[in-house]
Amino acid sequence: MDIHFTKFSNYNRGLVADLLSDAYAFDDKYMNIDQFRESDDFWFDNLDIADRCGFVTTLGSEVIGFISWDPRNMPAYAIIGDNCIVTKHKGEGYGKLQLQEAVNRIAENGAKKIFVSTNIDLVPAQRMYESVGFVKLDNSTLESWQIAQNCEVYYVMDMCAG
Repeated sequence: MDIHFTKFSNYNRGLVADLLSDAYAFDDKYMNIDQFRESDDFWFDNLDIADRCGFVTTLGSEVIGFISWDPRNMPAYAIIGDNCIVTKHKGEGYGKLQLQEAVNRIAENGAKKIFVSTNIDLVPAQRMYESVGFVKLDNSTLESWQIAQNCEVYYVMDMCAG
């Protein structure tokens, strides 16, 4: 397996929007082109942040996904944001490898907890998060910043747990 995790700065603007559009093309309710472009603009307008808080995943020379996280509340916690693999390579284990690499990088930078969220009908994503050690949160215990993510399923990984 020739998988690599590379810097955003190696790529051109539009990559994030294209990857998100492909990854979520299976259901119109997840297709938010304006939001995808805003995310793309943020990362490519702030490549120094992008290269520290995310990466692009490649298989050989083919770009197959990316992941990013918000470190502003570290060391208390980091929040994984966008996390996608293109449709052509879903179900092949690359999403899990990408996620594990992100968890390792976040942990190396001292986060005590990592949060991530998804939607109830995205069962493969839920399985992936649980397979690397994320634990589902009780929605009645969510904080306002979590509720603002407008998701239905929330996870935490406690890096201090034993």
